[in-house]
Amino acid sequence: MDRVAVIGASMTRFGERDDWIRDLLAEAGDACLRDASVPSEAVEHVYVSNMASGEFEGQTGVSNMLAHDLGMVGAYTQRVDQTSASGGAGIYAAWQSVASGASDMTLLVGGEKMTHRTTGEATDVIASLTHPVEYKHGVTLPSFAGLTARLYLDEYDAPRESLAAVAAKNHRNGVDNPHAQFRKEVSEDEILDSPIVADPLRLYDFCPITDGSAALLFCPESVAREYTDDYTVVSGVAGASDTHVVHERDDPTTMNGVADSATEAFEMAGRGPDDVDVAELHDMFTILEVLQLEALGFAETGEGWRLAPDGVTERDGRLPVNTSGGLKSKGHPLGASGVAQAYELHRQLLGDAGDRQVDAEVGLACNVGGFGNCVTTTILETP
Repeated sequence: MDRVAVIGASMTRFGERDDWIRDLLAEAGDACLRDASVPSEAVEHVYVSNMASGEFEGQTGVSNMLAHDLGMVGAYTQRVDQTSASGGAGIYAAWQSVASGASDMTLLVGGEKMTHRTTGEATDVIASLTHPVEYKHGVTLPSFAGLTARLYLDEYDAPRESLAAVAAKNHRNGVDNPHAQFRKEVSEDEILDSPIVADPLRLYDFCPITDGSAALLFCPESVAREYTDDYTVVSGVAGASDTHVVHERDDPTTMNGVADSATEAFEMAGRGPDDVDVAELHDMFTILEVLQLEALGFAETGEGWRLAPDGVTERDGRLPVNTSGGLKSKGHPLGASGVAQAYELHRQLLGDAGDRQVDAEVGLACNVGGFGNCVTTTILETP
């Protein structure tokens, strides 16, 4: 089977945008086609990763709308909704469309428009992904994060400062990302003094509400060579789920969905954790980066908290994590986040990441929905 290549990538500026979802998707999609120098009429399949355009702005049919706006009428279109893991699920769907032979050119665009709603309204839309038995008690994802962080810190005798180190690192990385929502360093003292949201987690332990879009263009590797020598390949991609009711898990600090999807993706790629040079993890909350480091095999159970304070996950560390600034600094437009993770890896692997460039040939992205309810892990490599 011909390997699946990524020959184009783009992302819009993340943050508060006046544009609506239609404009954001078209901006990223058009830029992606131009990045690959591929005409719109060559696209056979179009996927749009989006969680809640209907709930946020009363707009549905976004994949058909994008095909119309970019002159791809006639292409097969599909919207992919996997909550905040919609971007990773879109990568899996786009990979399947090419790997199966159904399409020789597939465009994936992820996007979300959120900032026009109040924080309470946006939080309620996001909280709708929780199981009804939890939602009716007012449980939100931030409260899950606070409870899990308290459990983890107590169980492994980890200092509260270790989570602040995660946030400080990702904010430092975001300074060099021109597309990031926040391009400002934040000290660990500022993080530890910020308002409490869900004890022990504070304001800077959480990602912001964001507008934005990102896109990738997929084709068989044999087709990629007709267009460019600068491409990456999807060597591994897999998805998994965990219990939708979080309190039914034996240990909320263990992310089984992450571990299962990573195991399958590593097996497909013929790789292991030691082979990964750079990673983009779903740091919607700082504790999630720590838990993913352990579930992905980058750290032993109960040891993941040490990696940020010890400098392992810094840009000049052994395993750079979230060189883009992560969701913490770059922003988290739900449907776009997983696609933007792969955008960052694609740029890093091509040596095109500017001031945040690291030395990398193998990259891993982990896109999480809910509190590990569903996960997609993607491994990108240089050819």
